[in-house]
Amino acid sequence: MNKLQDLQLLIEDAVNQLSFPAQPSELYEPITYIMALGGKRMRPALLLMACDMFGGDVKKALPPALAIEVFHNFTLVHDDIMDNAPLRRGKATVHEKWNPNTGILSGDVMLVEAYKLIMQVDDSILRRVLEIFSNTAVGVCEGQQFDMNFEQQSEVEIDAYINMIRLKTAVLLGGALNIGALIGGASDEDASLLYTFGEQLGIAFQLQDDILDVYGDPEKFGKQVGGDIISNKKTFLLIKALELADADEKQALNQWINAVDFNAAEKVTAVTSVYNTLNIRQKAEEAMQNYAAIGFEALDKLSISEDKKQYLRSFADGLMVREK
Repeated sequence: MNKLQDLQLLIEDAVNQLSFPAQPSELYEPITYIMALGGKRMRPALLLMACDMFGGDVKKALPPALAIEVFHNFTLVHDDIMDNAPLRRGKATVHEKWNPNTGILSGDVMLVEAYKLIMQVDDSILRRVLEIFSNTAVGVCEGQQFDMNFEQQSEVEIDAYINMIRLKTAVLLGGALNIGALIGGASDEDASLLYTFGEQLGIAFQLQDDILDVYGDPEKFGKQVGGDIISNKKTFLLIKALELADADEKQALNQWINAVDFNAAEKVTAVTSVYNTLNIRQKAEEAMQNYAAIGFEALDKLSISEDKKQYLRSFADGLMVREK
């Protein structure tokens, strides 16, 4: 088995070798720009990891792994436009550096380029891989739409929120593992189990992100703590708090949610205090562990050696144990 770091380096080298036409420069320069902003390249590395796990050639799996990374970055370009986000990984977003229309069109080309890369798999599995990739892509878009819908809804159910993060975040992890397993020669059953592992782990990872946004150390977490509270983002914590709050607690939460002028630090402190009273952090951590456990159950059923299963367990532990 190749080490995860080695697989990430393979992806990074392959990303650096991607080339696009020189003209029209306004169309292709933004693609080179967003792809060069870096990141952990975790999703394409998962595809290579799954391929390697079943004895496949990781270099042969590089084009579809790149497809996953190009597609992921395409979603970032369009999401940033929808969110009107000024920064991505500390740099100006594509629509800020150029303009929204350029971001839309460059993103469209990235989606096409992703399909050109995914089509480089063997013909024997091409139809199945295209189906997985297409279903994953649709799911990510559905998740983004649900997320935007939630911004306009006064009430959101926990099940609806979990489905949204499953679609927006988790299905791409599962899809990458599923495709990698098929390229490596896995059975349909094993590839499906690996999909479940990635999907459930992805849900758990996003729930942990919700927790860290409130309770993490900003220097270690790398984000502003309390940002979700300040922006009234409907996370697991807020939805669960509104579900469990008594009349006074619900009134206090809604006052902060509806406040137009407020002190950000005061709002974060007040809302966090309600969370603490209701033991929301513990409930979120329990949910996170439950989804991770479902993923590990799928992992246990895989028909691979125990050392390879342990490799995936160690990867999952590393993904979940982030700085508090």
